Order: sequence, then C-alpha cells, then structure tokens
Amino acid sequence: MQYKQFGLGLILSGTLFIAGCASVVSESSYPVALQSTPSGASFTITDQNGQVIHTGTTPGTVTLKSGAGYFSAANYTVQFKKPGYNGSTITVSSTMDGWFMGNILLGGLIGMLIVDPITGAMWKLPPTATAELNEALVTKPMGEKELTIKTLSEVPPELQDEMVPVYSQ
Repeated sequence: MQYKQFGLGLILSGTLFIAGCASVVSESSYPVALQSTPSGASFTITDQNGQVIHTGTTPGTVTLKSGAGYFSAANYTVQFKKPGYNGSTITVSSTMDGWFMGNILLGGLIGMLIVDPITGAMWKLPPTATAELNEALVTKPMGEKELTIKTLSEVPPELQDEMVPVYSQ
C-alpha cells in the first residue's frame, strides 16, 4: 500500500514538474485563422521589422512564431484589401503564456530564464484575427481623375463657356 502511494506521489510531482515549462506544454508557433467580413479579401502579414512573411486570401490560416527573440514577443501587422471596400489594418500580438508562470511556482529557472525565452514558448498568439471591411462609397479606376463638384461662382469665368449642363428643367 505504501509503495502505491509513493508511486502515485512520484507520478503527480513529475507531471507538475513537466507542466512548469512552457516549452514542454505549449508551442512556439501557433495557427492563426485570418477572417474578414466580407470574405475573399487579400491579406499581407508583415513582422515587426517590416518584412512580408505571408500573403493570402480570407478565410485562411497561417502558422506564426510567437516569439521574436530572447524575451521578445512577436507582433504582426495584417493588411486586408478587397476591391470596392476600404482597406483595414490590424495588429496580431503575442501575449504571455500562462504555462510560463509555472516555472516560478515549480522552480524551473532553466525553463524560465533560458529555454522558454529562447524558443518563444513563453508567448502565445490568438487563434483568430478578424477585420471588418467597409464598402467604399466612391471608387475610381486606376488613372482616372476624381469628380469635383463646384458652384458656378467657384468656376473661373474663362472656363464657364466650356461647361455643359448635367440637368436642366
């Protein structure tokens, strides 16, 4: 009976010791589902250095690293574009993984100061990132000039003779 209790205690403490290290329990890269309303928008992901790391179309899933170096969380900028809609830009940022704090409670200094910060396992990314694209009120094809509406008093006299009425009663 005493051996069973000792064995059970050993298994439980071993489980707790392993759970204290985020690099064992968590990941250093996470899948992030990118969505937009409406769907079918193109997206471009850049890292904190401004480097494009991925492009695609919504809905889509990409795997991103949660760390950006020793004790540095990763931050990404995602730009969404779709013809006929105003573009949208969002930020996807890593937050501290709760498993990292297990190192403090269980005395895992190697995991806390070396392993987890180097691997990026001390950070986690959100599972989804969503953007709302609003329909553009006015769109113009590339190369075309904008339409400007002015009152007659704002038009120089030398151009008034060239004007064509749009509507008359």
